[in-house]
Amino acid sequence: MQAQHRSLGDGRLHFQHGPMDIVLGASGDFAALQQAHAQAWERFRGLLQELVDELPGLQAPVDGLCTLRGTVARRMWAAAEVHRPAFVTPMVAVAGAVAQELLLAYDRPGIERAWVNNGGDIALNLTPGTSFRIGLLAQIERQAQWHDAGGLQVDGKFDVTHESGVRGVATSGWRGRSFSLGIADSVTVLAASCAEADAAASLIANAVNVDVLGIKRMPANQLKDNSDLGNIPVTVDVPQLTPSQASEALLAGRKHAMALLEAGHIQACFITCQGWTVSTQTGGAVPLALNSLKRTSASGQSACVLELYP
Repeated sequence: MQAQHRSLGDGRLHFQHGPMDIVLGASGDFAALQQAHAQAWERFRGLLQELVDELPGLQAPVDGLCTLRGTVARRMWAAAEVHRPAFVTPMVAVAGAVAQELLLAYDRPGIERAWVNNGGDIALNLTPGTSFRIGLLAQIERQAQWHDAGGLQVDGKFDVTHESGVRGVATSGWRGRSFSLGIADSVTVLAASCAEADAAASLIANAVNVDVLGIKRMPANQLKDNSDLGNIPVTVDVPQLTPSQASEALLAGRKHAMALLEAGHIQACFITCQGWTVSTQTGGAVPLALNSLKRTSASGQSACVLELYP
């Protein structure tokens, strides 16, 4: 399959090639935007083959010195390496690292702000005085309702400003596109880069766990032949939990998130499990409260959406 490119008619672009499904947008000077869009597309066209060429190394556990050659591959390795000694491969940061690479095209005079959404992992470019609003869809199973309703019911929203230093937002969980060892419905991380957020979300999601009967797991390579997780069991079903069980699982994930926060690897984390939530800003588990935010951008199994300020 060749790389595909199309305009979505509202200023956004959609790039697709194999497993890479990108929606991106930017605002600024017209000439600068056209140049940035062209550069992003040119970079995207050869990116999948670049990663495939180094796939054995990308699927190998991070250990020792990095021997990967490509800029995206090395970014993936660096984002994963901080989570050692846990089992981790560079693939833990692939979506975020790809989004981050494409965003580089928009780092130029005349661009006010830009974003690249790779299946819910979002890389952000902000200039002083600009902001983005991020909507969180914590309950991914509700995506089927998007096509039947006039808007998207999200579980929360937050603003990212230039001054915050946040340039990456990523979400992981057992219901998403990737595999998870834990039972979180979603783990959303804000970090200084999208690759860092992507890796951290996955590792925190793995830590969200509780010892109860009925959690079903299968070896990853039985679900996907070439999974980088090999025969490590990943979650395929979670029974209904009691509030105390959900709280125990959430607090295990929060403990891991707080360690990453204190080490400077993330800026914030929001974790949900069966209608309950914790964050790095709150201590105990509380019921998940819903609020509405109009759907303006989503891609694939996205757990985050993006609303632009007027």
